[in-house]
Amino acid sequence: MSTKTIHVGRDVRAELQRRAAELRSTFAGRGTLVVNVVSSPGAGKTSLLQATARWWGGRRRMAVLVGDLATDRDAQRLAPLCPVEQLTTGGACHLEIPLLERGLERLVSHQGVDLEGLEFLFVENVGNLVCPASHDLAEHLRVVLLSATEGDDKPGKYPKMFRTADALVITKIDLLPHVPFSVEAAAEDARRIRPDVEVLSVSPLTGEGVPEWCAYLEHRRRLLVGAPAVADGREEERPSDPVDAGLPR
Repeated sequence: MSTKTIHVGRDVRAELQRRAAELRSTFAGRGTLVVNVVSSPGAGKTSLLQATARWWGGRRRMAVLVGDLATDRDAQRLAPLCPVEQLTTGGACHLEIPLLERGLERLVSHQGVDLEGLEFLFVENVGNLVCPASHDLAEHLRVVLLSATEGDDKPGKYPKMFRTADALVITKIDLLPHVPFSVEAAAEDARRIRPDVEVLSVSPLTGEGVPEWCAYLEHRRRLLVGAPAVADGREEERPSDPVDAGLPR
């Protein structure tokens, strides 16, 4: 079987990074905090977003873009609580900017969302602790979830995801009495990789930790709105390394 090499003539990744930076800056100017929520499958991303919407009870203007390989089941769960649009990848293990942009268009055209007045935009990424770590979705905040049922050694096993995350949220803490999981060990493991990572613990089922999680989000949005403008719209610059250069940190 013969193969053929096609020369594109442009840096596709650089173009995606440029579009992400422009979009991030636009959202920052509007006062919208964009939160990229990542985790392995079943860690509780949708449950946490449901609990977030319920806690705010309409006091905060939020919308969600949900990424999945197939089905719109998670979007259906969120639809009664806030505007939501499904991003179906058709097999891809992560979301990218073009699909995100189409989702934003549908939030406006299908859901009637006024992007100018949006306070929080959540991107529920495809369940995967590997691929999404390498893709900038114009977020101001990257949050990685780790459930008590997964084991407390995951940060060290998936370092790139935890190194590029601003916050670690340990979920399903109502199960801690029944599983061999140490919140302290997980936090210590994550901080070996990212010393300044914020660590929160929540149970969307019982509501424990949800007020603190929502307060953290509100604090981050206040920092975004009150921070001096920078090139990519973030409130601070963090050093990069050769492996992760150009990625959100």
